[in-house]
Parts: sequence; C-alpha cells; structure tokens
Amino acid sequence: MAGSTRLVDLVQSRLDEFLAVRGAGLVQISPDLAVIDDAARSLLAGGKRFRALFCYWGWRSVSGFASEHDQLDDGDGPGLDAVISVASALEMFHAAALVHDDIMDNSDLRRGKPSVHKRFEAWHGQQSWSGSAPQYGEATALLIGDLLLAWSDELFDAGTRALRHPKAAIAARDEFATMRTEVTVGQYLDMLEETSWRSRPETELLSRAHRVIVYKSAKYSVEAPLAIGASLADASLPQLAALRAFGLPLGVAFQLRDDLLGVFGDPAVTGKPAGDDLREGKRTVLVTLARQKLPGGSGRLFDELLGDDDLDEQQIRMLQNAVRDSGAVEQVEKIIAHNVSVATAALTDAPLTRSARDQLSELADAVTRRES
Repeated sequence: MAGSTRLVDLVQSRLDEFLAVRGAGLVQISPDLAVIDDAARSLLAGGKRFRALFCYWGWRSVSGFASEHDQLDDGDGPGLDAVISVASALEMFHAAALVHDDIMDNSDLRRGKPSVHKRFEAWHGQQSWSGSAPQYGEATALLIGDLLLAWSDELFDAGTRALRHPKAAIAARDEFATMRTEVTVGQYLDMLEETSWRSRPETELLSRAHRVIVYKSAKYSVEAPLAIGASLADASLPQLAALRAFGLPLGVAFQLRDDLLGVFGDPAVTGKPAGDDLREGKRTVLVTLARQKLPGGSGRLFDELLGDDDLDEQQIRMLQNAVRDSGAVEQVEKIIAHNVSVATAALTDAPLTRSARDQLSELADAVTRRES
C-alpha cells in the first residue's frame, strides 16, 4: 500500500506545519500557552490514520487520479492538496473527540500516555496550585478539545478552498457537518446506555447497543470519511451509494473489533489498561450478548461488577472469563466476518477505480484484524 503510506506521511507533515503556525500564535498571546501547544502536538503525533486513509481512497475511488499504480507525487496538483488538508482535518477532529471521550469515560491513558485531562491534573499537583487538580485537568482538556475542533474547521476550509469546483466543496462540507452531528449524538447515546440500561426492556438492549455502534463509530470512522473524500472529487450518487454500502458494514466491524480489544486487548499494544471497557461499564454488543447467555446468578454478579472503577485484576479476569465462556466472543467474531463480507461484496462491480477497490479491500482487512 505504497500510496497509503505516502498519504500518512503527507497528512502528518500537514498537521505538523499547521500546529507549528498555530502554536507560535499561542505563545505570542502568552508563554503560558506553550503547554497547550505541547499537548496538541503530542496528541497528533503518529497514529494509524484510518480516517485519513478512507478519505483519501474515497477520493481516489472517484477521481481515478494519476494511474493504477498507487503512487503519489508532491506535484500532483490542487486535488491532492485539498484531500491532504481535509484528511488532516478529520484527524484533528478525531483528536478532539478523543480528548472529550476520555473526560466522559474518566480514562487515565490514551495510547500508553496520560490522557489530556490526567496530564493537566498531574501538572496542577506538581505546581502546588490552589483549587481542585481534577477539576483543573478536566476544564483544561475540555478547552483543548474545543480548540482542536475549531482548528479542524480551519483545516477543512483550507482544503475545500483548493478545489476547482464549488459544488464539490459544498457537498464535502455537508458530509462533514452530518458526520459531526452523528458522532456527537452517538457519544450521548453511548453514555445514555451506560446509565439507563436497567430501565430498558431486555429485548431492546441489543438493538440499542447496535445503534450506538452505528452513530458513535461506524459512520464516523469509515462511511463518513469515504463520503467526504468522494465528494471532494464530485462523486455521483451511484458512487456515493457504493461507498456507503461498503463503509457502513465495515464501520460496524471496525467498532466490534474495538469492543473486543476493550475487554481482551493487550495493554502493551492498546496503550490502555486491560479490561478498560469493563471498568467503564460499556454496554456494547459484546457485553449485551454475554449477558443474554449468562445464567441468572452469574448474570447478576456480572451486572453488579460491570462499571466499577475499582475492579482489581482478579475481578477483571473473572468478567473476561464470563464473557468468553458465554460464547459471545465467537458470536461477535462471526458478526465481524459477516460485515466484512458484506462490505467487500459491495465493491464488486462498483463504479469506482480498480486500484481504489483493491486498496479498500486491504484496508477492510487491516481495520478488522488489528490488535490496537
């Protein structure tokens, strides 16, 4: 995937350039803002860049850009420059969402490092300042997340200004706006399920967990970046329909893999504590399926422990074993495989470039077989 590797490098370079300019502006306002600059740079250094990649291949699938050899050239023109800025905007938006998500989930770690609110909470304590260190950390992280949201808009607009066709810019902006609304309300639905599940009929819990997957992650992680990229190339309705038919089921599979990693992932690889989703009380499809299969006493104990921030390693292992023994893991693996199959089948004879279809098939494998 030579083109994909090059795209990741170009996106990182665009982010670095943007942050260098904005960081210098912050320090001009006050030297005290250097810590904000440092936090933003740290958060946006590296990563898998899946959203940027789906944006790029959505664009390439429609534009038929260059040739079928998946090569990028720095002199490839305004279309490429636009997609790099827009793909970078998606990564900036993702960083903002992670900052806010970590506050809501009270997560201590992100990619093996202290989450932003924990970073500033610790700094407050080190300085022996007055007031509440946790409150200072959360408030600062909230502002940093908001700042990254604003910067993502700037990057997105910089990209669409490079387009030759105003209609394409409007279509891409509309897709971006829809994505932001969907992921925000999806995040609310996720929190709602964690707190209100006892008041819901058992028969509704699985469909409600699936709805969270669709709006919090599936559309935002795969479908929307594909549609945004394709819109930059002035995609036709059949082309957009083909990409959505591929992107939504793949996005569901992507999040189901994430849910498995949230329970069973290796902390050395995921950068988060083992069983993090169990401590947070995530009411995922995996957890919902496990609860359906657990016998009465085991199910009640499972519900009692799930969502306890103070779970020790032995209790985490007990919950992991309960999920595994229920057969829910095997069932989720089958659902993942089914969704990947549906997604890749949608590419067959789709009105998209052959090279992009091949690369999207490879990406489908990468995002659903990952270990972090």
